Amino acid sequence: MNVCWEDFGWERLADGVGRRRLPGWDATCGLVVGNEGVLLYDSGSTLREGAELRAQAQALLSGREVTHIALSHPHFDHVLGAAAFPGAEVYGTRGLDALLRREADALRADAVRHGVEPLEAAEAVEALVSPGHAVTGRQTLDLGGGRRVVLVDAGPGHTGHDLAVLVPGSPAVVFCGDLVEESGEPQAGPDAVGAPWPAALDRLLALGGEDARYVPGHGAVVDAAFVRAQRDALAERFGVS
Repeated sequence: MNVCWEDFGWERLADGVGRRRLPGWDATCGLVVGNEGVLLYDSGSTLREGAELRAQAQALLSGREVTHIALSHPHFDHVLGAAAFPGAEVYGTRGLDALLRREADALRADAVRHGVEPLEAAEAVEALVSPGHAVTGRQTLDLGGGRRVVLVDAGPGHTGHDLAVLVPGSPAVVFCGDLVEESGEPQAGPDAVGAPWPAALDRLLALGGEDARYVPGHGAVVDAAFVRAQRDALAERFGVS
């Protein structure tokens, strides 16, 4: 793309691939552009934040709309903006749709506990879009013009529903969600699945290879060596090899 992503608030990662670090929790949203489709990876923490992302993407893409959304995992700062993208096809790992419906009250409470205004959190949860497409194993999406992305059920680890996205290319880009974090230690909340987490990072490394750019759910883009070191630290933390 012959535009400067940074002029529109995005960090360019490769041709037709970028990301935005959102304020508040430094959560990453990714954007992958094909000739026919546009994939957004994660959607922000509120409908307002989702609407801002949509406007920024439209400005970058001369009015084009996001056509696909991939949700990395079921935490409020990654999913609550999805309803701001009407018509987009939403993807998540198998079982994520049922979990989001079942845990809607807990999702709202977690958002409020972390500082989202209560009415804004309630509005976002009321409008919450559950994935209509369940990813088991790997699924390839064709966005047109030779742009294909691979959605991968990479977990469990940070949660029981961790979805990564590989964008092949030179360099390849791997959106990792919160399986990888750079701005702090990986967060293991009550829904984390610790023992398999290192194996999830092994899958990410096999997916992208040594030369890929790995995009954490929070923080700066990292390389394979960083992911491998975090994998080893998690293995020690959870007592696995």
